[in-house]
Amino acid sequence: MEILENKQDWTRNYEKGWLAHLDETGAINWDLYEHPRNRSAPGAAGVELAKSRLMFISSAGAYLKHEQPPCDAANPTGDYSLRSFPTSTPFSALAYAHDHFDHTMVEQDAQVALPLRHLERLGEEGVIGDLAPSMVSFMGYQPDAARVVDELAPAVLNVARQENIQAALLAPV
Repeated sequence: MEILENKQDWTRNYEKGWLAHLDETGAINWDLYEHPRNRSAPGAAGVELAKSRLMFISSAGAYLKHEQPPCDAANPTGDYSLRSFPTSTPFSALAYAHDHFDHTMVEQDAQVALPLRHLERLGEEGVIGDLAPSMVSFMGYQPDAARVVDELAPAVLNVARQENIQAALLAPV
């Protein structure tokens, strides 16, 4: 099953429409953007969370502010790179490179976007098997769906395989 059905057609329409307009004018026109539409949802068999290692994934653009470069939040075509860091990281060590959401609440309480302490507690209570030692974050503004499939998804899967993950929780912002 394809993650993005008719990826070649979607990419051609994206490049000739939305992206061409951006290149020609420097302006983003969402009326020209064709949202990807699948007729069937890709998926796999479910897992028992109480026996699974869970990886937390966030589209908040979180990164270690003194150790990692931020995402390119100002890029009108998006940033498809990811940042991975220990789930035990103090929230004070993080920053958020994402220009497409209001950071006010996240800066007041990071668990609004990264509920890591809550997930740790769920592991202690046996609701989940355990929380993976690392989490993944990326900037959620990514208009090129083909690049998400071709670049970002494989990078996330690589981290998941390295940490022997059976389940994932994606928290979009």
